[in-house]
Amino acid sequence: MTASATPIQIDDPVNARILAVSEDRIQGFTRDPFRAIAEESGLEVENVCNRIRAMLEAGVIRRVRQTVLATSLAPGALVAWKVPSDQLDAAFDWMAKRDPFSGHVVIRSTDSDSPGAAFRLWTTVKVPQGYSIEAHCRLLQEQVGAERFRAMPAQRLFTLGVGHVRRRGMEPGSRSDEPGRVQDTKIVALTDAEWRVLPVLKDEFALDEIHADPWAERAEKAGIALDAFLSGAESLQAKGVIGRFSTFLEHNKKVAGQQRVVSFNGLFHWRVPEGCEIDAGKEVGRHHIMTHAYWREGGAEFNHVNVMGVAHGQEKDRVLAHKKAIDEHLREAGINVLYTNVFWGGRSEIKPSEILPQRYWHWCNEMGVDPETLRA
Repeated sequence: MTASATPIQIDDPVNARILAVSEDRIQGFTRDPFRAIAEESGLEVENVCNRIRAMLEAGVIRRVRQTVLATSLAPGALVAWKVPSDQLDAAFDWMAKRDPFSGHVVIRSTDSDSPGAAFRLWTTVKVPQGYSIEAHCRLLQEQVGAERFRAMPAQRLFTLGVGHVRRRGMEPGSRSDEPGRVQDTKIVALTDAEWRVLPVLKDEFALDEIHADPWAERAEKAGIALDAFLSGAESLQAKGVIGRFSTFLEHNKKVAGQQRVVSFNGLFHWRVPEGCEIDAGKEVGRHHIMTHAYWREGGAEFNHVNVMGVAHGQEKDRVLAHKKAIDEHLREAGINVLYTNVFWGGRSEIKPSEILPQRYWHWCNEMGVDPETLRA
């Protein structure tokens, strides 16, 4: 099959088999990631590589990369921004294009009388170890003309994944037998050798890197022997800072025959009694529809919500049905929900947040800012 004839639609049966695995089933570091996808999807590795290359080239897959658990490598927060309405799109563009330390950039909306409704711009922000989230956000605030911001670091994580293809058609209330896993957000120290491997390990894959033996070229790029590169990656894995090997879909924009992977995403807010955050998060995190679930403190701006999560779907009513099922499950689990709300996602740009100190210094120089003024 020639590259031009390779199907690129996500609902092609073979592509769907691949994506159901490649989005979030290859956890941790593996020496043979594309072979692992092939084995779990029951396909030949060359076929898998051809399909992934074709979808990447067409823009259906927006990136292929080894993820790292940035919450363990750099201070981070979900940040809500109150920006004048006539500056909202310009602020979105600046965050998406000018700040590599801002990851998910989303314009959200909720009922106009809901707490926090004026906070329309939402971003995830990371800064390298030793630097201050608050100081970085104050710098961004000046750049985009935001009136206020609320930074909400994660206290704990309960689920973190993607898997949009395998979640399509999922029934509301579908959940695991076990509660969500509680993941700490403590920052992990790395050795110089591990920092040398990390930047090259996590970079996006180019088309010509998608083949059965991808790491040899990365080791050469890092300037170290392949065995040392693999050992370094496995050392990072042992420290718990490696996420998954993943193909990320362009899920909110029309691609490949005017398809959207998902049409609606909801940021769910719950306020539960103080001391119940972890129990509530574990119950939310066991629901299969949730791509993210975490304990974050929303403060007075958001009526003191403390458990948040994200779910996606093709229909708004379906997303709300999942939300209702989770609400009912929390009640059945004896967790009193004091307040709840949904912020709906609109315009969005999803990119990995940068975390490397040397790239932060370079960015600060471009901005004309002394990085020492942004220290924690």
